[in-house]
Amino acid sequence: QVQLVESGGGLVQAGGSLRLSCAASGSIFSINAMGWYRQAPGKQRELVATITSRGTTSYADSMKGRVTISRDNAKNTASLQMNSLKPEDTAVYYCKADTFVYVTRPEGPYRYLEVWGQGALVTVSS
Repeated sequence: QVQLVESGGGLVQAGGSLRLSCAASGSIFSINAMGWYRQAPGKQRELVATITSRGTTSYADSMKGRVTISRDNAKNTASLQMNSLKPEDTAVYYCKADTFVYVTRPEGPYRYLEVWGQGALVTVSS
């Protein structure tokens, strides 16, 4: 079973910075894309940023220039550096990993699994 654990959330003033980290653990064969998503109170969950195993990144237009996603393939971690934070950035931020995990079923040694972390609350005060 693969697990993702986010860390680094907390309270920050508007204009400030925060760095979120996501660590994957478990019976991982490989991790393809990783991403960060967020869900603000009363809002739908939305994509913040993604990064492929080769380092190709993609960002939500609303956050381009303010966030940077990175990953360390050797450590199975991903990070989200957020700068110039705004009160509207307040949300629960979730890490997601598109993985192939080891399994013991006879049809194959591994299978695709989309894994989500538990979320990290980021609160940006005005």
